[in-house]
Amino acid sequence: MTATDDSTIRFYRDNAAAYANRDRNVPTARLENFLARLRPGASVLELGCGGGQDSAYMIARGLEVTSTDASPELAAEAERLLNRKVAIVRFEELSWHEAFDGIWAEACLLHVPRADLAQVLARVLRALKGGGLLQASFKAGTGEGRDDLGRYYNYPSREWLMQRFEEKGWAEVEIAQVDGGGYDGKPTLWLHVSAAKPVRGK
Repeated sequence: MTATDDSTIRFYRDNAAAYANRDRNVPTARLENFLARLRPGASVLELGCGGGQDSAYMIARGLEVTSTDASPELAAEAERLLNRKVAIVRFEELSWHEAFDGIWAEACLLHVPRADLAQVLARVLRALKGGGLLQASFKAGTGEGRDDLGRYYNYPSREWLMQRFEEKGWAEVEIAQVDGGGYDGKPTLWLHVSAAKPVRGK
């Protein structure tokens, strides 16, 4: 499995400072909804932390956050903001087992090749404790492709994405469709996914 597209990683490596320090609004409402479902001081894994702003928000709220990114250059940018180590981890390298109460994956799993997404979702599921929560976001579409910046996207439909989650055993899967934008400045239909790992024995 090669779940990290090299051309996409190259974009983030080459543009790390500009991307990390862009004018970006932290998704406060989604973060608050996510954190409200976790216990105080819960352990959270952030995938694709970018410049580290979302990790900083969760750390300030008292969460035990493990920040990761596949780009060493972006990880370095996040480390400067967070003043702590950021792990360099590609999706196919996720090897945690029942380690986290929650996983925050804002606009990162959308870069996983379609053929590999189900297996990455299985790795993410394994990293959660029973009852653990995932919050993730994808750019909606009808098939994989690249944007004008050369970044790969899996561009799923809501139905296709729901199937990928359900076939790997996720529970309480909810997918909201929301109009918005992105780094490329183009209008975007976003799919915001909330899902949980079943509690063993239930």
